[in-house]
Amino acid sequence: MNSFVSAAAIGAKAEAAVDIIRLSDVRRRFGETPALDGISLTVRKGEIFGIIGRSGAGKSTLIRCLNGLERADSGEIHIDGRDIAGLAEQELQPLRRRIGMIFQHFNLLSAKTVEENIALPLKIEGVAKPERLQRARELLDLVGLSDKAKAYPASLSGGQKQRVGIARALAARPALLLSDEATSALDPETTRSILSLLKDINRKLGLTVVLITHEMEVIRSIADRVAVIDAGRIVEEGQVWSVFGNPQTAITRSLLGSIRPQLPEHITARLSAETGSEAILSVDLAGPEAQGALFADLSAALPHSFRLVHGGIDHIQNQPVARFFIAVPARDPRLQDQVAQFLTARSARVEVLGYDTDHA
Repeated sequence: MNSFVSAAAIGAKAEAAVDIIRLSDVRRRFGETPALDGISLTVRKGEIFGIIGRSGAGKSTLIRCLNGLERADSGEIHIDGRDIAGLAEQELQPLRRRIGMIFQHFNLLSAKTVEENIALPLKIEGVAKPERLQRARELLDLVGLSDKAKAYPASLSGGQKQRVGIARALAARPALLLSDEATSALDPETTRSILSLLKDINRKLGLTVVLITHEMEVIRSIADRVAVIDAGRIVEEGQVWSVFGNPQTAITRSLLGSIRPQLPEHITARLSAETGSEAILSVDLAGPEAQGALFADLSAALPHSFRLVHGGIDHIQNQPVARFFIAVPARDPRLQDQVAQFLTARSARVEVLGYDTDHA
């Protein structure tokens, strides 16, 4: 076992119920604009927690409040058991060493070698050179760059630079790792490798990771829980499979549009709000019902009541999630209600999208 995998880290999973972050009614305004408007959430030790939202939703302000770079106007911000909201700058310094940061654009020093970049936080702390270089070598091994210790950032690919950034963030053995759009500048293949590395670090070290991102696939791939932020407020929160499989708010459904089945455009284009031969319904499911005999049961209960138009089943966190589009004959208004009631009773979220004007 590598020396940096401490006994405390091994035991971190056993402490998973303990909150490492707890925010209560956090508010921050810039002039008349509320950047954070009553944020309350908790992140447990050892989990990977995702925060998603559009640009300007408040994600960057939130992460700056978490590491003490931004001061909240009101509310409580507990990090690793301590309320940091009222701490003086001098008191914040030791706390910041408990928080590792990885950034979208790496923030490496071009004049320093890879190992010097990684060891820099330890140098600032006053750690002796042999010890900090030993730590740098351990971390280079962890992130798969053992042969790049003497290289300079200019010679590295984007993915390698981000691995160095991750290693540097881990140098001081933080209790919390914050990732601020860390994969946004990377291609899809490199993004997958970085996410796999973060998942591996979380598993090996028991390290809590908070991902701030607008990329839904990032959250889908590795997060345990997710919060959706919009206009400075948390509008939805829960297990990733549950939120992605059955989103409750319009903003969440919009954000997930790129990774969830969508009604084909040629059908959407001919939908009417009031007239048509068929009503088109979207059906969202998450959990066991998503791969059960739902539609067979529906056909048995209401023969000839629908046809499947589009959709599919995915698996997130080993849980099935599904989205289907079905067409229900519009000749009998009661039939549409009966179908919706049947599906809703089986934990589906059903929405009438419109009426197909062309289907015969």
